[in-house]
Amino acid sequence: MKILEVTPLAIPDVKVIKCARFGDNRGYFTEPFRNSDFQKIIPDFSILQVNESYSNRGVVRGLHIQWNPYMGKLVRSVKGHMVDLFLDIRKGSPTYGKIAAYDMPVSPKNDYFEWIWIPVGFAHGNYYLEETIIEYFCTSEYSPGCETGISPLSKDLDWSLCDKNIKSQFDQLIQEGLTISEKDQKGFALKEWEKNENAKRFVI
Repeated sequence: MKILEVTPLAIPDVKVIKCARFGDNRGYFTEPFRNSDFQKIIPDFSILQVNESYSNRGVVRGLHIQWNPYMGKLVRSVKGHMVDLFLDIRKGSPTYGKIAAYDMPVSPKNDYFEWIWIPVGFAHGNYYLEETIIEYFCTSEYSPGCETGISPLSKDLDWSLCDKNIKSQFDQLIQEGLTISEKDQKGFALKEWEKNENAKRFVI
């Protein structure tokens, strides 16, 4: 595969990996993943589970957390328009409690596509501006009973690092009436999560 650039985001441990597509009059070809290339960017990276998700416009998912085993995620849009959300839950981090986002629309006409790398220590979610399919490669398998979430609607999240246009877009989605599961909506507020025993598992 041809990696064009690797860009740290507002919270630098979260990275966007931009990869080439090779197009002609037939369409395009690309390698979405090659282990040896990703090992250079994310040391000891391994895939133990691959997930695919389809969402309608206005859906919000997350913010999800897992431990025992911990899970890092490599996420991309396959079709549609996703905005990815990531919240730093690493105690001792200078960006603890701050949430940021990255806009990830995709078009078959583009000569590139993007992955976003969400390492361990972040609560992760996304919202959708049109019908969208995403896939994500996980560094561990899903572990029922060892996962929870922080509500993306929690009033005590710090959005100061987030692009203002994305935050306004998210607020507009809330006003229009977003679609969110009961489990995600009833996730912890950040202050509630801080009091949970499992919050101690995520420390720098």
